[in-house]
Amino acid sequence: MRFERVSLENFKCYADADLRLDDGVTVIYGLNGSGKSSLLEACFFALYGAKALDTTLDEVVTIGAEETTVELWFVHGGERYHLERRVRYTGDRAQTATCLLETPEGPIEGARDVRSYVEDLLRMDADAFVNCAYVRQGEVNKLINASPGQRQDMIDDLLQLGSLEEYRERASDARVGVGRVRENKHGALEDVERQVEQKDAKDLHGRRKQLVEERSAADAEIERLEAKREQAITTRDALEERLDAVDERREELQSVEDTVADLQAAIAETEREREDAKDRLSELRETVTDLEAERDATLAETDLDAPAPEAIEERREELVEREDELRSSLEEHRLTAQDAASTAETLRETADDLESRAESAREEATETASELTSTSETLDERREQVAALEREAEEKRETFADAPCAFGEAEAFREAVAEEVSSLRERTAALESDLKNARAALDEAEELQAEGKCPECGQPVDGSPHVAAIEERRETVTDLESELADVTESLADAEARHERAEELVALESTVEQAVSDRDNLEQLIEEREATVERDRERVADLREEAERLDDQAAEKREAATDADERAAEARQAIGELNGDLAAVRERRERLDRLADLVADVADAEDERERLRDRREELAGVNDERRERLRERRDRRDTLRESFDEQQVEKDRENLRGAREFVEYVEPKLDALREERDELQSDVGAIDNELDALDDLRDRREELAATVDRLDSLYEETEQLQAMYADLRAELRQRNVVKLESLLNETFDLVYQNDSYARIELDGEYELTVFQKDGEPLDPEQLSGGERALFNLSLRCAIYRLLAEGIDGAAPMPPLILDEPTVFLDSGHVGRLVELIESMRDVGVEQIVVVSHDQELVGAADDLVHVEKDPTSNRSTVDRSRDLTALTAD
Repeated sequence: MRFERVSLENFKCYADADLRLDDGVTVIYGLNGSGKSSLLEACFFALYGAKALDTTLDEVVTIGAEETTVELWFVHGGERYHLERRVRYTGDRAQTATCLLETPEGPIEGARDVRSYVEDLLRMDADAFVNCAYVRQGEVNKLINASPGQRQDMIDDLLQLGSLEEYRERASDARVGVGRVRENKHGALEDVERQVEQKDAKDLHGRRKQLVEERSAADAEIERLEAKREQAITTRDALEERLDAVDERREELQSVEDTVADLQAAIAETEREREDAKDRLSELRETVTDLEAERDATLAETDLDAPAPEAIEERREELVEREDELRSSLEEHRLTAQDAASTAETLRETADDLESRAESAREEATETASELTSTSETLDERREQVAALEREAEEKRETFADAPCAFGEAEAFREAVAEEVSSLRERTAALESDLKNARAALDEAEELQAEGKCPECGQPVDGSPHVAAIEERRETVTDLESELADVTESLADAEARHERAEELVALESTVEQAVSDRDNLEQLIEEREATVERDRERVADLREEAERLDDQAAEKREAATDADERAAEARQAIGELNGDLAAVRERRERLDRLADLVADVADAEDERERLRDRREELAGVNDERRERLRERRDRRDTLRESFDEQQVEKDRENLRGAREFVEYVEPKLDALREERDELQSDVGAIDNELDALDDLRDRREELAATVDRLDSLYEETEQLQAMYADLRAELRQRNVVKLESLLNETFDLVYQNDSYARIELDGEYELTVFQKDGEPLDPEQLSGGERALFNLSLRCAIYRLLAEGIDGAAPMPPLILDEPTVFLDSGHVGRLVELIESMRDVGVEQIVVVSHDQELVGAADDLVHVEKDPTSNRSTVDRSRDLTALTAD
């Protein structure tokens, strides 16, 4: 596998970057914090997404940006792939917006599906990737610092041995599960055998034969009793039908007798109604006479000649019309009186309001005139304050005559001095740090010289051949001390000038404030002078307004008096109209009474005619009823003669006998049927038990066969579990032997030191370093640089083991080393270069190293330079710079 190109947009410190990666050794070079490691993290993130991050997705998006995009082009197994991930802020958190992997077989979308495809393609997840191919910054000692168990899990996972342990555990789980099922089936088989023995002891077939015989006897008795019951029911039904006919004739006789009685009562009631009508006719004759007398008397009080209804209605309509006219005129005068009274009241209220407004205007004019005097005095005081502020500003400007800058330039002067102070302070701090380091180096060199060792490399030497180096360090200390004294003096002078600049800035601010106060007062004076002139005009206007309002109030009171007079005239007319209306109403009510009397006489005459007709009608109805009464009496006599009481009594006696037998035989039959059903149920229960016994025998045979199969399966899972354990142990031992050989080969190649003889790696991946004298050492006992180099050798050996153990269909990813020199001194860096060269020699196609070390830069086939802009805090990559120039830098 080989990375071809990575493109970034708003990823961490990169706003926009596009980097091509070639075969061989590529060194990403730049100052600490410039963003070198972020390029590798982008490649790792492109492959594995969020699983590759130690933090959340929020951390990958550049501060201030809404989304980030990472694209990676790589070659694997001779096929090209393109991977794109886009992260976008949604609300207050970042989420994956796009994840697309273009493969030779077609595109794959979605973070989970893409990560799964990459893991299958590379045969390693994110953890395995960093344990094998990606040595991240600060994790160079990860494997050696891990516990034996952790180291075992890491390397087993890389060598695909973890799958065998997983299969062994699955086989163990299967064995336990089979054993549990086998025990359950053994228990079930014993339970079924016990049930079969219990049922065989019940003699089910003999009991069934006896119950069938008892059921047949019950069926015969039921059949005999049912035949006798049917005969009794037939006799009972015939007698009931004959007696029902007798009862029907008795009911008809009773109905006829009731009809006769009803007709007799109705005839008597109708005769009483005819007598009542006769009495009512006499009463109506007297009522008509009285009504006619009252009618004639009322007619005499009117101006009509006769009580004709048409004439009465015509004269009444005339009076109603006159009454409506009087009411309309009365309402008009009443409205006139109300309007006039209301108008007079409104005019008086308006006059009161006008007089009140006139008084308010006179009072406001008096108050405004008084305020004008006070405002004039205040304006004189403000003009004196303006003159005082002008004098104060002029006096303070004169103080700038002896200042190091002109008036108005104090702020620029202070900034220039502040920048000079800041620069001198930084220079002072740098010199103090350099002086401290130089003194420490001088002290160390003098100590080594006193011990007879080389001041530069620390190795034992004869004599003191490097005195010149110590003198150079002393001169460096002297030069730094002198330069530090000069810079300190300059800093004190600059700080004094900065204090003077602060005073001048404050003085300028005071002058500006005085000028601002003066301008504000002048503007206020102008505004108040304009207000005084407007107030004088306002006083004159208010006095004129008061006089005008008094005149309007007088006019309103005069109009109110006229309105009161109109209201009085309307009230007098209302009194006269009420008298005329009462007279017309009395005449109209007299005509209403006359009309009612004429109508009552007519109604009485009509009722007398109806009563005569009703008496004749009732006489005809009674004649018809008398005819029906004769017919009903004849039918009653016929029915009375049709009854034979002796035969009826005999039929009733026979009916009672039939009913008693049916009542007797029914419960007898129910008991027999219940007994037969119980016998049938018992037979069915025994049949069910016999079926269950057959099922139990079949179940016993099935369980016996299942138990035999489970016994065989349990033995097979035991063998499978042991096989996976043995296979894993065998493969691990083979890999341990190979890895130990590669580790010693790699370590010997890059670490030529006579102090160490070999490295041993046991079956549990426990590492031991042996010295030349045979003494074992734990890797933790190595020096910092040796331990780091040891770990790098171990990582490279694991990489080589995986590369040699996997065929060309799944090549290894690039070997990535992020700041591998963190724990190495200058001597060990050279050996790291040799280690990298050895990995190239064994066929590693692509190696990417992140470092700021000059020696590693010189070993690169291709160099990528990373810089960060201090103003924008954004990083850029550059492949165009010359390797020689960078190495010289």
